[in-house]
Amino acid sequence: MFSPNGKNNAAAVQRDMSYCMALNDVVWENTFSNMTHPTLSPDGTQTAAAVQVAEFSEGEIHKFQQGAYTAALDGKTWDTQFVNVWKMAISPDGRKMAAEVRLNLYDYTIAVDGKPWDQTFGCVWEPIFHPLNSAVVAPARINGNWQLVRDGQIIWDRKFVQLWHPMYSLNGDKLAAIVAPKYGKWTIAVDGIPWSVTFGELLTDAVFSPSGDRIAAVAKKDTQWMVVADGLVWENTFDMVWQPVFSPSSSEVAVKIEKNGKYSIAVNDQLWDQECDAIWDPVFNLEGDKILLRTLEEGIYHRRILSVNEILN
Repeated sequence: MFSPNGKNNAAAVQRDMSYCMALNDVVWENTFSNMTHPTLSPDGTQTAAAVQVAEFSEGEIHKFQQGAYTAALDGKTWDTQFVNVWKMAISPDGRKMAAEVRLNLYDYTIAVDGKPWDQTFGCVWEPIFHPLNSAVVAPARINGNWQLVRDGQIIWDRKFVQLWHPMYSLNGDKLAAIVAPKYGKWTIAVDGIPWSVTFGELLTDAVFSPSGDRIAAVAKKDTQWMVVADGLVWENTFDMVWQPVFSPSSSEVAVKIEKNGKYSIAVNDQLWDQECDAIWDPVFNLEGDKILLRTLEEGIYHRRILSVNEILN
């Protein structure tokens, strides 16, 4: 795992049949007999994982139900043990950690720094922190439907058949998630309000624009992949599409695409006229008028600087 700035990397490691995390070639002092869900903090300076802290054999069901798992941050475990611990999140300032936990055979909730919420649910998904404070948000299953909760309290009144992958805008003003208003119909909800367009197969790789007022995602219908931005579907369809990239001004959306075995990019639903054997994700310059692109063409690697206007025109 690499940090967003590329300066730090972490890995789950095993030694002497025990497991721990390593960050920049420095391993935890404590090791564990079982470890899952390795996690790297947003700034890349801390690591975490779900770990087993109580031993039990296959037949010792009572020990399992008493709780044998917890979360570890930089190798230091919470004092509280749970029946299960799954995915976790580290706050932007690195001071807090939240995880989805199972209290018993039937009740699930979110624990923050080892303390579970007072409210329990039929199921929960991975939590996230607000980018500017310590509030924790997670999808929760309540009476057979999914709603979004913050610090244990419902914040989206609307109920969904499924709700997951919540995300905040950079300034924390908007909150979005991938939702299913009906069974097998996927879309994006922003502050609890779903887009009118839905997709029957898949919706993924949603991303906020830098300004926080736009969202783009990748959708699949039948065998074709497409880009949907702000609830509007691009006319072009592709054999494959990767996560959209916004320009710094948020006005342009660029994506890496595959069509007929060749790779290219598209910007605001306009195709670049070059086809390549391989291509990497587009990168905008700070002004947003150029794109840096790495390509492979006939066995030769190229680094190109493209004008956004040339693609759009």
